[in-house]
Amino acid sequence: MTPELAQRLVAGLKEAGIDFFSYLPESRLSDIVPLIRDDPSFTMVKTCHEGTAVTLACGAALVGKRPAVYCEATGFVLSMYNLQSVAMQFGLPVLFLISYVGSPGDKANSLSFSLWGRLLEAQIRTFGLQYRVLEDGHDLETRVADMAWAAQYSKLPTCLLFTGEFTDFPDMLKRDRQPNA
Repeated sequence: MTPELAQRLVAGLKEAGIDFFSYLPESRLSDIVPLIRDDPSFTMVKTCHEGTAVTLACGAALVGKRPAVYCEATGFVLSMYNLQSVAMQFGLPVLFLISYVGSPGDKANSLSFSLWGRLLEAQIRTFGLQYRVLEDGHDLETRVADMAWAAQYSKLPTCLLFTGEFTDFPDMLKRDRQPNA
């Protein structure tokens, strides 16, 4: 992800009123973490399990915060129990930012994750949640705000799935293509 996309994504979250952010570190969207950490309008909590990130976001929603959870597709699957038993059961508006690992547009794709990419959208639809796949930064801030609003209005989690240019690591690819000395 380019620094400009990271800044726009964080600006979109801020404009949408998101003020609580829980996450499990991963690489594809990691450029947003220092921006959120350094912005006093966000409360940020790093966790060791995606289910914990979801539960913390639900607690934040219960006390009036507007939460977002950041994880990759595999982590979303791991957090489904927490998603269903807390967020959905109590009608909590949590915005998920999901790195769409293994999707066809994942520039950092690994074949070992391709199953998750093929199943993610079906799993989200099974829960009846609204989602949107973002492949580029076109109208990013509005698309983030729309999904945050949809979560608030429906009193259910919503999901933004990031792939394409959000998963591009030009410096890493350039480094990996350098001949060995």
